Amino acid sequence: MSSASARTEKPPATQTGDRPAPRTTQGAIQRYEQYLHAVGHEDLDTVCDVAGPAAKKAQDEGLGPCRSTYPVVFQMISPTQKKALQTATVDPQRIVVSTPDKIEMPTESVRASVTFSEEELGSCTLEYLKNNWYITG
Repeated sequence: MSSASARTEKPPATQTGDRPAPRTTQGAIQRYEQYLHAVGHEDLDTVCDVAGPAAKKAQDEGLGPCRSTYPVVFQMISPTQKKALQTATVDPQRIVVSTPDKIEMPTESVRASVTFSEEELGSCTLEYLKNNWYITG
């Protein structure tokens, strides 16, 4: 019996922020899906990790810190929308790769059991920083 097979297993798509994401388009998609699922579950730790740079910009512009603003965001999302986000995926055909380190995730790239408008979910920009993908805008 070899332990090599255990090392080659693919990590779950819902990996936590303690492991770096690959610097690939698929890595960015997995990280954004992780964020969407976290919003659906109201997982503040994961949301503030993935959206940290964007939340910091918002804080610098006068909004409160991530840990106090996202609970307000959670309240604005209906239970049906939260449930849909828990299993949402991203359509790789609808994303825009600006550079290898910067990928746009338009609202219409989110596949879920309900349709989200730009006002409800908004498009996001993910950038590869410090060995992981983060929402920066």
